[in-house]
Amino acid sequence: MANKIDLKELDSKIQSMKKTAEELRQMGGNFPALYRNTSRILASIKMLELNISDITTI
Repeated sequence: MANKIDLKELDSKIQSMKKTAEELRQMGGNFPALYRNTSRILASIKMLELNISDITTI
């Protein structure tokens, strides 16, 4: 039997990941590898937002 998916909970987790990645990127201003990698993470999180978070606002 299929499990029900809580889109609000998924959205909350995605927003939490985004906040953490943004904080890390700010901290990595003087650490280029950290800055670049967190920028990549944020791009992936943006794809999650397009898939999940945008649905929850409908």
